[in-house]
Amino acid sequence: MFQRGDPAEEAFLITAGQLRISVCSADGRELAFRVAGPGDTVGEIAVLDESRRSADVTALRPTDVLVLSRADLRRLLARRPELAMGVIRFLCARLRDTSEQLEALALQRIEARLASFLLRLLNTPNPTSPEVELTIGISQGEIAGLIGASRPKVNQAFTALEDQGALRRHGKTLFCHVALLAEIAGAPGS
Repeated sequence: MFQRGDPAEEAFLITAGQLRISVCSADGRELAFRVAGPGDTVGEIAVLDESRRSADVTALRPTDVLVLSRADLRRLLARRPELAMGVIRFLCARLRDTSEQLEALALQRIEARLASFLLRLLNTPNPTSPEVELTIGISQGEIAGLIGASRPKVNQAFTALEDQGALRRHGKTLFCHVALLAEIAGAPGS
């Protein structure tokens, strides 16, 4: 959709599909920050701070978005000041997520990072059953980029989580034991 350094005049709300947010080094190595899906926004940082794009955004599958221009956002914030507080809360939550991601990369074992990632995808704070179904729409290689690991290590981590009873795999569908994943995600890493 756009590349780091591009001018920015609009933010996007995803209504369908998936977008990967990442940066690349001069030698071609990529660091993926997250995969955004329906209900997520992308491109808001440069629109709000009137700067250039801070990351690359690439469609992982056909994606539909709603577009909000900088001018329209300014008018909306001027007319509805309470919305500005919502934007601040949203950005603070995004900053907290980024801080937690950095902490996990530096301090957690790969199984804990994978468990945390799966819990974020599940987004079910109070599940009604101990096991929740999750269909992952991205590859192990893409997961590896998001949690700071290699694809073979991610495969080993999936196996370790299965061995611990935290999940069962059936193709691209996972059956996740939320309480066990939370326990593993919260365990101190070495």
